[in-house]
Amino acid sequence: MLVLEYKAVVNKKQTIAIEEAIRTTQFIRNKAIRYWMDALLKSKINKIALNNYSTALRKEFVFAEELNSMACQSATERAWTAISRFYDNCKKGRSGKKGYPKFQHDNRSVEYKTCGWSIHPTKRRITFTDKKGIGELKLLGKWDIHTYPIKSIKRVRIVKRADGFYIQFCLDIEVSLEPRTGDGEIGIDVGLEHFYSDSNGHHQPNPRFLRKAEKSVKHAGRQIYKKEKGKNQRRKARARYQRKHLRVSRQRNEHSKRLGRCVCKANAFVAYEDLNVKGLVKNHCLAKSINDVGWTLFRQWIEYFATKFGTVVVAVSPQYTSQKCSSCGVIVKKSLSVRTHVCKCGCVLHRDHNASINILNIGKKLRSGRPEVTLQD
Repeated sequence: MLVLEYKAVVNKKQTIAIEEAIRTTQFIRNKAIRYWMDALLKSKINKIALNNYSTALRKEFVFAEELNSMACQSATERAWTAISRFYDNCKKGRSGKKGYPKFQHDNRSVEYKTCGWSIHPTKRRITFTDKKGIGELKLLGKWDIHTYPIKSIKRVRIVKRADGFYIQFCLDIEVSLEPRTGDGEIGIDVGLEHFYSDSNGHHQPNPRFLRKAEKSVKHAGRQIYKKEKGKNQRRKARARYQRKHLRVSRQRNEHSKRLGRCVCKANAFVAYEDLNVKGLVKNHCLAKSINDVGWTLFRQWIEYFATKFGTVVVAVSPQYTSQKCSSCGVIVKKSLSVRTHVCKCGCVLHRDHNASINILNIGKKLRSGRPEVTLQD
């Protein structure tokens, strides 16, 4: 599945219509969750039952009938995604919270399937044909969609962001492989001092996008509370604050995308840390720095580009990778503040460089199918 995104040019009337469609989607999803909760002890609810319930909602509420029927089904599918995730976590015996479905209060998108919209032959405009009154929208962006047939478009989303509305086209196509520039093997250790350190000794600097923009973001946040509630100036101040956070998010995403592509394009095998980021951010002293560096985002892009370049990727448990000597295998215990690994065998390396070598060695064993040797041995 390939997703192409374009900026939409909208007027005031279309903005109101899109926001109404988004609120309707949220309403149908929440009603589906409530329907599942009420019937939980009486009967078993599946995906088909929720889709049928969307038809009943369209008959009961006029504003729901104005939304395209397949868009209503997409809303109930979102509810079913939350329900099935909860069931899967219960079956797997996941520790802690199981992700019980909750009601949504901040939905920012509406999704159409194969009907309810029509695209102009030039593919520079799209028209939504349901009764919400969205009408024709002009699209801005690179015209990669010209290279794909209209039949390959399986879903169209309208996404609301701080700087406007965007149209996403979900294409059902196979991702074609691209040639790599190298066939190396690399182990990656992510951190806060450096964005990542690899087994070749390279340390990628940590950009710290949020830290650099923090002064400006905090100033914009304080301006919100200096404006009177309900006034237009307060709404504008909130929009400025949201745009600053959106800019930081985009910087972080583009940075992770660029590095993930470079890593997978230059290497045939990549081993990286399988970190429990949700557990790590519970440390309130490091939570902001961990969220700022974006480890999960970097891993997602590595896994995406691995399929694009035919790179083999392996997730390695980070346990004892910083403590074990990559040369002789002896455990050298050190605190987090100690940044240099010094072993009796004469091996002196940066802590993260030593860890990345261990990650690469363990990844090779996992790839070959041999049982992993415990790091205490």
